[in-house]
Amino acid sequence: MSFDNLASSFGIAATGMKAQTARLRVVAENMANANSTSETPGGDPYRRKTVVFASVMDRALGADTVEVKRVGRDLSDFTLRHDPGHPAADENGYVKVPNVNTLVEAMDMREAGRSYDANMNVMQQARGMLSRTIDMLRG
Repeated sequence: MSFDNLASSFGIAATGMKAQTARLRVVAENMANANSTSETPGGDPYRRKTVVFASVMDRALGADTVEVKRVGRDLSDFTLRHDPGHPAADENGYVKVPNVNTLVEAMDMREAGRSYDANMNVMQQARGMLSRTIDMLRG
């Protein structure tokens, strides 16, 4: 493996780590707002955000890398909770609650963490190979 290939390995892994970091930020925002309702009667609460990744050719690295294409919104329906005393309750006493499922968010967080760790392992392996190559050249 050449030095260029090792450098490419670092760059590819770094883009993966950056993408998963963005994903973790979105998951954290979703979880933080899992109970955020509107303040006006019948108003919409927080809407869950989603992350869409894209494969992008990085000419400098000579490889496909990953990046966040966009942060979108989950358009699934809100659930209704009967809470007539809530300031956001409609005329029938129902409050729209966010379309955030904390179990789904926890699974997304775990998956993003594992992907981040896998990219970190690639960087550590490439660093080890580079270090051993330098040691052999000193030799």
